[in-house]
Amino acid sequence: MKGWTYILECGDGSYYTGSTIDLPRRFTEHKNGEGANHTKKHPPIKLVYIEEYPRIDYAFNREKQIQGWSRKKKEALISGKLEQLPEFAKAYRDLNDFK
Repeated sequence: MKGWTYILECGDGSYYTGSTIDLPRRFTEHKNGEGANHTKKHPPIKLVYIEEYPRIDYAFNREKQIQGWSRKKKEALISGKLEQLPEFAKAYRDLNDFK
C-alpha cells in the first residue's frame, strides 16, 4: 500500500510532519482539527512538501527521520536545496567556530 510523508505549515509558522496512506483525507482531517494535537492547536495553512513511497512503513520511517531535523534543515528540504542538508545535519560540537 502506498504511503506519503508530508510537511504542513501551520498558522503560527511551525511545521508539522506526518505520514499517511490517503493524503487528501488526512489534510482535511488536520484542517478540521481532527488527529494530531499539534495541528489541533496550530491549524495548518498549507501543505508545503510531500514524498511518495511504495509502502506506508517507508513513509512512516521517513516521517520519524524528518521530525528529528532542525527547522533550517526542514526548510532546505521544503525549498529543494538538498545540497544544504548535510550542512544543517552537523552537530554544534562539530563546528569550528564553537571552540
